[in-house]
Amino acid sequence: MPGQAFIILVSSLVFVCVALVIYGIARLIRDRGGGLKRLPRFSGTGAKPETKPHVRRDKGFFRGILAVLGKVFEGQRYASGLEMDLARADISLRGSEFMALSIILTVLAAVYGWILFRNVLLAVIFGVLGGFLPNFYVKYRQKVRLAKFDSQIADALIIMSNSLRAGYSFLQAMDMVSREMSPPISGEFAAAMKEMSLGSPTETALMSMVERVGSEDLELVITAVLIQRQIGGNLAEVLDNIAETIRERVKLRQEIKTLTAQGRLSGLIIGVLPIVLAVFLLAVNPEYIRILFTHPIGRLMIGVALVAEIIGILFIRRIVAIEV
Repeated sequence: MPGQAFIILVSSLVFVCVALVIYGIARLIRDRGGGLKRLPRFSGTGAKPETKPHVRRDKGFFRGILAVLGKVFEGQRYASGLEMDLARADISLRGSEFMALSIILTVLAAVYGWILFRNVLLAVIFGVLGGFLPNFYVKYRQKVRLAKFDSQIADALIIMSNSLRAGYSFLQAMDMVSREMSPPISGEFAAAMKEMSLGSPTETALMSMVERVGSEDLELVITAVLIQRQIGGNLAEVLDNIAETIRERVKLRQEIKTLTAQGRLSGLIIGVLPIVLAVFLLAVNPEYIRILFTHPIGRLMIGVALVAEIIGILFIRRIVAIEV
Protein backbone atom coordinates (compact mmCIF):
# COMPACT_ATOMS: atom_id res chain seq x y z
CA MET A 1 0.00 0.00 0.00
CA PRO A 2 1.26 3.53 -0.75
CA GLY A 3 0.15 4.59 2.74
CA GLN A 4 2.57 2.18 4.39
CA ALA A 5 5.41 3.34 2.16
CA PHE A 6 4.65 6.93 3.13
CA ILE A 7 4.67 6.01 6.84
CA ILE A 8 8.02 4.24 6.46
CA LEU A 9 9.50 7.24 4.64
CA VAL A 10 8.24 9.73 7.24
CA SER A 11 9.40 7.54 10.14
CA SER A 12 12.85 7.24 8.59
CA LEU A 13 13.09 11.02 8.20
CA VAL A 14 12.04 11.50 11.83
CA PHE A 15 14.67 9.02 12.98
CA VAL A 16 17.36 10.79 10.94
CA CYS A 17 16.32 14.15 12.40
CA VAL A 18 16.51 12.80 15.94
CA ALA A 19 19.95 11.35 15.24
CA LEU A 20 21.13 14.71 13.87
CA VAL A 21 19.81 16.49 16.97
CA ILE A 22 21.70 14.08 19.22
CA TYR A 23 24.83 14.58 17.11
CA GLY A 24 24.43 18.36 17.33
CA ILE A 25 24.11 18.21 21.12
CA ALA A 26 27.22 16.07 21.34
CA ARG A 27 29.15 18.52 19.14
CA LEU A 28 27.94 21.43 21.26
CA ILE A 29 29.14 19.71 24.43
CA ARG A 30 32.52 18.99 22.84
CA ASP A 31 32.93 22.54 21.54
CA ARG A 32 31.98 24.10 24.88
CA GLY A 33 34.40 21.82 26.67
CA GLY A 34 37.29 22.85 24.41
CA GLY A 35 40.96 22.54 25.24
CA LEU A 36 42.44 19.55 26.99
CA LYS A 37 39.74 16.91 27.52
CA ARG A 38 41.64 14.37 29.58
CA LEU A 39 45.24 13.56 30.29
CA PRO A 40 45.92 9.81 30.39
CA ARG A 41 48.84 9.03 32.68
CA PHE A 42 51.07 6.02 32.18
CA SER A 43 53.51 4.36 34.50
CA GLY A 44 55.08 2.63 31.50
CA THR A 45 54.36 1.11 28.14
CA GLY A 46 51.33 -1.16 28.26
CA ALA A 47 50.13 0.19 31.60
CA LYS A 48 46.52 1.20 32.04
CA PRO A 49 45.91 4.92 31.71
CA GLU A 50 44.58 6.94 34.61
CA THR A 51 42.44 9.60 33.04
CA LYS A 52 41.88 12.95 34.63
CA PRO A 53 38.59 14.66 33.88
CA HIS A 54 38.40 18.01 32.21
CA VAL A 55 38.87 20.85 34.65
CA ARG A 56 35.84 22.61 33.28
CA ARG A 57 32.72 20.64 34.16
CA ASP A 58 30.16 22.64 32.21
CA LYS A 59 27.59 19.94 31.53
CA GLY A 60 24.53 20.22 29.36
CA PHE A 61 21.25 18.41 29.95
CA PHE A 62 22.11 15.51 27.67
CA ARG A 63 25.59 15.17 29.19
CA GLY A 64 24.03 15.20 32.67
CA ILE A 65 21.78 12.28 31.76
CA LEU A 66 24.78 10.32 30.49
CA ALA A 67 26.70 11.09 33.67
CA VAL A 68 23.87 9.82 35.87
CA LEU A 69 23.33 6.63 33.86
CA GLY A 70 27.07 6.12 33.50
CA LYS A 71 27.54 5.73 37.24
CA VAL A 72 26.24 2.17 36.86
CA PHE A 73 29.27 1.28 34.71
CA GLU A 74 31.96 3.19 36.61
CA GLY A 75 34.88 1.03 37.68
CA GLN A 76 34.22 -1.71 35.13
CA ARG A 77 37.18 -2.91 33.08
CA TYR A 78 35.49 -2.41 29.73
CA ALA A 79 34.49 1.17 30.58
CA SER A 80 38.05 1.95 31.66
CA GLY A 81 39.39 0.49 28.42
CA LEU A 82 37.17 2.83 26.42
CA GLU A 83 38.92 5.86 27.88
CA MET A 84 41.90 5.53 25.55
CA ASP A 85 39.70 5.09 22.46
CA LEU A 86 37.70 8.20 23.40
CA ALA A 87 40.89 10.17 24.04
CA ARG A 88 42.28 9.18 20.63
CA ALA A 89 39.00 10.28 19.04
CA ASP A 90 39.04 13.57 21.00
CA ILE A 91 35.58 12.91 22.45
CA SER A 92 34.94 14.43 25.87
CA LEU A 93 33.08 11.48 27.35
CA ARG A 94 34.05 9.02 30.04
CA GLY A 95 33.98 5.33 29.26
CA SER A 96 30.96 4.84 31.54
CA GLU A 97 29.09 7.69 29.83
CA PHE A 98 29.87 6.21 26.44
CA MET A 99 28.44 2.85 27.53
CA ALA A 100 25.29 4.60 28.75
CA LEU A 101 24.98 6.34 25.37
CA SER A 102 25.30 3.01 23.55
CA ILE A 103 22.55 1.46 25.66
CA ILE A 104 20.25 4.45 25.12
CA LEU A 105 20.71 4.25 21.35
CA THR A 106 20.19 0.47 21.45
CA VAL A 107 16.84 0.84 23.21
CA LEU A 108 15.68 3.71 21.01
CA ALA A 109 16.64 1.91 17.80
CA ALA A 110 14.94 -1.31 18.93
CA VAL A 111 11.74 0.56 19.83
CA TYR A 112 11.86 2.36 16.49
CA GLY A 113 12.29 -0.92 14.63
CA TRP A 114 9.35 -2.48 16.49
CA ILE A 115 7.09 0.51 15.82
CA LEU A 116 8.07 0.56 12.17
CA PHE A 117 7.86 -3.16 11.30
CA ARG A 118 6.11 -4.87 14.25
CA ASN A 119 8.71 -7.62 13.96
CA VAL A 120 10.87 -8.83 16.82
CA LEU A 121 13.77 -9.90 14.61
CA LEU A 122 13.93 -6.55 12.80
CA ALA A 123 13.63 -4.72 16.13
CA VAL A 124 16.62 -6.68 17.46
CA ILE A 125 18.60 -5.91 14.29
CA PHE A 126 17.80 -2.21 14.63
CA GLY A 127 18.82 -2.33 18.30
CA VAL A 128 22.17 -3.95 17.51
CA LEU A 129 22.87 -1.39 14.78
CA GLY A 130 21.94 1.44 17.13
CA GLY A 131 24.23 0.07 19.84
CA PHE A 132 27.20 -0.15 17.49
CA LEU A 133 26.61 3.27 15.95
CA PRO A 134 28.64 5.14 18.65
CA ASN A 135 31.56 2.73 18.14
CA PHE A 136 31.55 3.37 14.41
CA TYR A 137 31.56 7.10 15.10
CA VAL A 138 34.51 6.77 17.50
CA LYS A 139 36.50 4.77 14.94
CA TYR A 140 35.73 7.37 12.29
CA ARG A 141 36.84 10.21 14.57
CA GLN A 142 40.03 8.33 15.42
CA LYS A 143 40.83 7.81 11.74
CA VAL A 144 40.20 11.47 10.84
CA ARG A 145 42.17 12.80 13.81
CA LEU A 146 45.10 10.43 13.21
CA ALA A 147 45.27 11.40 9.53
CA LYS A 148 45.32 15.09 10.45
CA PHE A 149 47.96 14.48 13.13
CA ASP A 150 50.20 12.58 10.72
CA SER A 151 49.93 15.39 8.18
CA GLN A 152 51.21 17.85 10.82
CA ILE A 153 54.19 15.87 12.12
CA ALA A 154 56.62 16.89 9.37
CA ASP A 155 55.89 20.61 9.88
CA ALA A 156 56.22 20.20 13.64
CA LEU A 157 59.63 18.57 13.22
CA ILE A 158 60.80 21.45 11.02
CA ILE A 159 59.73 23.93 13.69
CA MET A 160 61.54 21.94 16.37
CA SER A 161 64.74 21.56 14.33
CA ASN A 162 64.81 25.29 13.52
CA SER A 163 64.22 26.10 17.18
CA LEU A 164 67.08 23.83 18.23
CA ARG A 165 69.41 25.51 15.71
CA ALA A 166 68.35 28.89 17.12
CA GLY A 167 69.57 27.85 20.56
CA TYR A 168 66.35 26.67 22.19
CA SER A 169 66.24 23.55 24.34
CA PHE A 170 64.22 20.48 23.39
CA LEU A 171 61.42 21.37 25.82
CA GLN A 172 61.29 24.93 24.50
CA ALA A 173 61.05 23.52 20.97
CA MET A 174 58.11 21.36 22.05
CA ASP A 175 56.47 24.39 23.62
CA MET A 176 56.96 26.25 20.33
CA VAL A 177 55.02 23.51 18.51
CA SER A 178 52.19 23.64 21.07
CA ARG A 179 51.87 27.42 20.61
CA GLU A 180 52.46 27.83 16.88
CA MET A 181 50.59 24.87 15.36
CA SER A 182 46.91 24.00 15.24
CA PRO A 183 45.12 21.02 16.86
CA PRO A 184 45.38 18.12 17.21
CA ILE A 185 49.19 18.17 17.38
CA SER A 186 49.31 21.36 19.45
CA GLY A 187 47.01 19.85 22.06
CA GLU A 188 49.07 16.66 22.34
CA PHE A 189 52.34 18.55 22.73
CA ALA A 190 50.69 20.82 25.30
CA ALA A 191 49.51 17.74 27.20
CA ALA A 192 53.05 16.33 27.21
CA MET A 193 54.41 19.66 28.43
CA LYS A 194 51.83 19.72 31.21
CA GLU A 195 52.80 16.22 32.31
CA MET A 196 56.44 17.25 32.51
CA SER A 197 55.56 20.42 34.43
CA LEU A 198 53.72 18.25 36.97
CA GLY A 199 56.88 16.21 37.59
CA SER A 200 56.66 13.40 35.06
CA PRO A 201 60.01 12.39 33.46
CA THR A 202 60.48 13.49 29.87
CA GLU A 203 60.73 9.91 28.58
CA THR A 204 57.49 8.93 30.34
CA ALA A 205 55.63 11.98 29.03
CA LEU A 206 56.78 11.32 25.47
CA MET A 207 55.78 7.65 25.60
CA SER A 208 52.39 8.68 27.05
CA MET A 209 51.89 10.93 24.05
CA VAL A 210 52.67 8.01 21.72
CA GLU A 211 50.09 5.85 23.52
CA ARG A 212 47.46 8.59 23.37
CA VAL A 213 47.87 9.32 19.67
CA GLY A 214 48.59 5.85 18.28
CA SER A 215 50.62 7.18 15.35
CA GLU A 216 53.44 5.12 13.86
CA ASP A 217 55.13 8.27 12.56
CA LEU A 218 55.09 9.83 16.02
CA GLU A 219 56.45 6.61 17.50
CA LEU A 220 59.35 6.81 15.03
CA VAL A 221 60.05 10.40 16.09
CA ILE A 222 59.90 9.71 19.81
CA THR A 223 62.11 6.61 19.46
CA ALA A 224 64.74 8.68 17.65
CA VAL A 225 64.55 11.41 20.29
CA LEU A 226 64.93 8.96 23.17
CA ILE A 227 67.93 7.30 21.49
CA GLN A 228 69.53 10.70 20.91
CA ARG A 229 69.03 11.63 24.57
CA GLN A 230 70.92 8.49 25.59
CA ILE A 231 73.81 8.43 23.11
CA GLY A 232 73.97 12.08 22.02
CA GLY A 233 74.20 13.55 18.53
CA ASN A 234 72.81 16.38 16.44
CA LEU A 235 69.09 16.27 17.24
CA ALA A 236 68.21 19.01 14.73
CA GLU A 237 69.72 17.00 11.88
CA VAL A 238 67.97 13.84 13.08
CA LEU A 239 64.61 15.64 13.11
CA ASP A 240 65.22 17.00 9.60
CA ASN A 241 65.91 13.51 8.27
CA ILE A 242 62.81 12.07 9.94
CA ALA A 243 60.70 14.95 8.62
CA GLU A 244 61.87 14.20 5.07
CA THR A 245 61.09 10.50 5.53
CA ILE A 246 57.62 11.28 6.85
CA ARG A 247 56.93 13.66 3.96
CA GLU A 248 57.80 10.91 1.50
CA ARG A 249 55.56 8.44 3.32
CA VAL A 250 52.64 10.89 3.26
CA LYS A 251 53.18 11.48 -0.44
CA LEU A 252 53.26 7.73 -1.12
CA ARG A 253 50.07 7.23 0.90
CA GLN A 254 48.29 9.86 -1.17
CA GLU A 255 49.39 8.16 -4.38
CA ILE A 256 48.17 4.77 -3.11
CA LYS A 257 44.87 6.35 -2.08
CA THR A 258 44.45 7.72 -5.60
CA LEU A 259 45.26 4.39 -7.25
CA THR A 260 42.85 2.45 -5.00
CA ALA A 261 39.99 4.94 -5.35
CA GLN A 262 38.19 2.72 -7.87
CA GLY A 263 38.34 -0.29 -5.55
CA ARG A 264 37.06 1.69 -2.59
CA LEU A 265 34.23 3.09 -4.72
CA SER A 266 33.31 -0.44 -5.78
CA GLY A 267 33.09 -1.49 -2.14
CA LEU A 268 30.85 1.48 -1.38
CA ILE A 269 28.54 0.68 -4.28
CA ILE A 270 28.34 -2.99 -3.30
CA GLY A 271 27.33 -2.03 0.22
CA VAL A 272 24.85 0.76 -0.59
CA LEU A 273 23.19 -0.35 -3.82
CA PRO A 274 21.10 -3.27 -2.40
CA ILE A 275 19.81 -1.06 0.43
CA VAL A 276 18.89 1.77 -1.92
CA LEU A 277 17.18 -0.65 -4.30
CA ALA A 278 15.17 -2.22 -1.47
CA VAL A 279 14.00 1.17 -0.19
CA PHE A 280 13.07 2.21 -3.74
CA LEU A 281 10.97 -0.93 -4.27
CA LEU A 282 9.28 -0.47 -0.89
CA ALA A 283 8.28 3.04 -1.89
CA VAL A 284 7.21 2.25 -5.48
CA ASN A 285 5.73 -1.25 -5.24
CA PRO A 286 5.72 -2.65 -1.68
CA GLU A 287 3.59 -5.67 -2.64
CA TYR A 288 6.27 -6.79 -5.07
CA ILE A 289 9.03 -6.98 -2.44
CA ARG A 290 6.97 -7.81 0.65
CA ILE A 291 7.09 -11.54 -0.09
CA LEU A 292 10.84 -11.34 0.37
CA PHE A 293 10.28 -10.47 4.04
CA THR A 294 7.28 -12.70 4.73
CA HIS A 295 8.15 -15.97 2.97
CA PRO A 296 10.70 -18.28 4.73
CA ILE A 297 12.75 -18.68 1.57
CA GLY A 298 12.79 -14.91 1.13
CA ARG A 299 14.10 -14.41 4.67
CA LEU A 300 16.75 -17.05 4.03
CA MET A 301 17.78 -15.21 0.86
CA ILE A 302 18.07 -11.95 2.81
CA GLY A 303 20.31 -13.62 5.39
CA VAL A 304 22.54 -15.15 2.74
CA ALA A 305 22.71 -11.84 0.89
CA LEU A 306 23.74 -9.97 4.04
CA VAL A 307 26.51 -12.48 4.76
CA ALA A 308 27.72 -12.27 1.16
CA GLU A 309 27.65 -8.46 1.32
CA ILE A 310 29.78 -8.42 4.45
CA ILE A 311 32.28 -10.91 3.03
CA GLY A 312 32.57 -8.92 -0.21
CA ILE A 313 33.13 -5.63 1.63
CA LEU A 314 35.79 -7.21 3.85
CA PHE A 315 37.60 -8.69 0.86
CA ILE A 316 37.60 -5.36 -0.97
CA ARG A 317 38.88 -3.55 2.11
CA ARG A 318 41.70 -6.06 2.46
CA ILE A 319 42.62 -5.61 -1.21
CA VAL A 320 42.79 -1.81 -1.10
CA ALA A 321 44.44 -1.65 2.35
CA ILE A 322 48.14 -1.27 1.50
CA GLU A 323 50.48 -0.61 4.39
CA VAL A 324 53.22 1.95 3.89
